[in-house]
Amino acid sequence: MIDQHIASAFDRDLEEIQAHLMKMGGLVENAIREGAKSLKSRDEELAEEVRKADRQIDALDMQIQEECARVLALRQPIASDLRTVLTVMKVAANLERIGDYAKNMAKRTTVLVHMQPIDGASGAIKRMASEVRQMLTDALDAYIRRDEELAHDVRHRDLEVDQMYNALFREFLTFMMEDPRNITSCMHLHFIAKNIERMGDHVTSIADQVIYLVSGELPDEARPKGNSANYEVPSEDTSEAEA
Repeated sequence: MIDQHIASAFDRDLEEIQAHLMKMGGLVENAIREGAKSLKSRDEELAEEVRKADRQIDALDMQIQEECARVLALRQPIASDLRTVLTVMKVAANLERIGDYAKNMAKRTTVLVHMQPIDGASGAIKRMASEVRQMLTDALDAYIRRDEELAHDVRHRDLEVDQMYNALFREFLTFMMEDPRNITSCMHLHFIAKNIERMGDHVTSIADQVIYLVSGELPDEARPKGNSANYEVPSEDTSEAEA
């Protein structure tokens, strides 16, 4: 009877934690959508809203991590229950990073709205962000449904995001070579595109965790990657995303 009570309490704790995780996922999806929208429409006010909303994402991540730690300490789950708690912690951490990159997109948008626009760039970035957002939606759905096949599909779709990033990188180089006055705008746009590409990497990490949750093992095969543009974002851009 005591064991049954403990199991019931664990289930309630886990349901509450997973509800927080899904709320966090929804906020991150919205941050990606609104961040890309603010860039496309050159809406500085919307970009500022995206930046402020990241605080709620960070707060949820902290709450989830603390609640998971408490469950591990008090309930001492084993087998699939332990995998679930560990998966939640890792998914939340990836969502928090994606939120940071969305915030960084918004921060750069507040600078770009005061510069001459680059033809077609914001629309291309918005399409890239939409692809990553849909991947995230599917990854979270795969988690809820314990759908390993959908998780594998998400992993492979990151190849398209990589290819979109590489195409944008080449376009920005062309714009900068054609007119040096485009350099500052193109650099900001490139950082945004790179951050979205990294969002895709974090989404595939979420998909990896879903596969681990269902099967008990992480994927063996390497995730397909597009040809690298062989350009690394300086480390200060990463620290900016964490700010």
